[in-house]
Amino acid sequence: MSSTPLSLRVAIVGAGPAGIYAGNLLATAVAERGGRVEIDLFESLPAPYGLIRYGVAPDHPRIKGIVNSLHEMLDAFPASVEGEPAATRRTIRFIGNVEVGRDISLDELRERYHAVILATGAIRDAALDIPGVDLPGSYGAADFVAWFDGHPDVARTWPLEASSVAVIGNGNVALDVARVLAKHAVDLRTTEVPDNVLAGLEASAVTDVHVFGRRGPADIKFTPIELRELGEVRDVDIVLHDEDFDGVDPASASNNQLKVMLRTLNGWRDREPGTASRRLHLHFWHAPVEISGDDRVESIRFERTTTDADGALVRTGVFHDYPVQAVYRAVGYYGTRVVDAPFDTARGVIPNEGGRVHDEQGLYATGWIKRGPVGLIGHTKSDALETITHLVADAEAGLLSAPVSPDDVLDVLDASGAEYTTWDGWRALDAHERLLGETHEHVRERVKVVPREEQVAVSRDGALVR
Repeated sequence: MSSTPLSLRVAIVGAGPAGIYAGNLLATAVAERGGRVEIDLFESLPAPYGLIRYGVAPDHPRIKGIVNSLHEMLDAFPASVEGEPAATRRTIRFIGNVEVGRDISLDELRERYHAVILATGAIRDAALDIPGVDLPGSYGAADFVAWFDGHPDVARTWPLEASSVAVIGNGNVALDVARVLAKHAVDLRTTEVPDNVLAGLEASAVTDVHVFGRRGPADIKFTPIELRELGEVRDVDIVLHDEDFDGVDPASASNNQLKVMLRTLNGWRDREPGTASRRLHLHFWHAPVEISGDDRVESIRFERTTTDADGALVRTGVFHDYPVQAVYRAVGYYGTRVVDAPFDTARGVIPNEGGRVHDEQGLYATGWIKRGPVGLIGHTKSDALETITHLVADAEAGLLSAPVSPDDVLDVLDASGAEYTTWDGWRALDAHERLLGETHEHVRERVKVVPREEQVAVSRDGALVR
């Protein structure tokens, strides 16, 4: 093991929380050892923050705090200025609108860095293998979330003709989808929701949203704040069914969070039936069996479930049909593979051991692409720490090969004509969106720019690219 201070160049693919946490932890770890590191943070979208910007409902004010924290992490290691002495050169450089495998290959990255960390996350819906799942009117929740968050690569419109809708899933994404569908558009005007999304939601025909979980109330995967927000939606009644709560005792909950949520659910059960114009129904012990319809979704069938003496889920042979005109599948996400990187298609992850990609020296993974799409933001940070700890240990043990190409990766991108964006470009886009919010007829903190080409134009026009 060498006693020479570390001097590393590292590429991180993915600028969501996983990638930003990894970059911040790596920069800090190397600095604490008296070394220096240059990190290039690649993102396929023109703007940073990944699922925080494009995967969380716009009416979550607490998400702003997470964005501010991520922003501060990147700002803590600023970009270099031409002529600046080497000792104070940039540590983390954001390079947006660049997709590895399209604009630059993984091999080209590995030639220019001691290590590459893959943090591409999971943006696709996991499969739900039941008959009728491909009928028109059956949607993946991830696609709907991308639409209402203004993702640049999805259609600008969304069909919202259904009056009765089923949402399959008992996690936070299912609640986000259900809440946005049930909520009146006027109550989203103060958020950063794009104008095309507001227009779509204002024309929505929805009156009833049904959320279905395979297990019981004691097995929900929500968080208390998500559940509580559901009960605060204006002009929406929460509907529960007593038969779903047989034998459920909040006092015997396995942890305090679950105890709080069961008390919340029981409190809603005690409410008198309301007269709201929209209803949100929560169903438990329902396993999806089949989506039916001639030319599009007309109904969905569920089989009642229960648990056996060992707690395993079993089916009862009792079926219920619900007339709905749309189905949203919130049954999980599937990892986003990187061209030429190893990939486990069954699990949707990059095969690794503690973040070290199997049989690939100098290649690492972190976040959902490393461990699967489970856990909250806090888990992502601890997960990144494990990966970075192993990367630094490998570097100190002399296991990382030096870059074979001295070329700056931006030279490769310039030669190919890639219209990449930078951190200064993001600052310009951020300021532009905030100005749009200030001058909007419904004043808000920001209005997202949706088209990719417009994001790139604002970013590149408002900042010196190199």
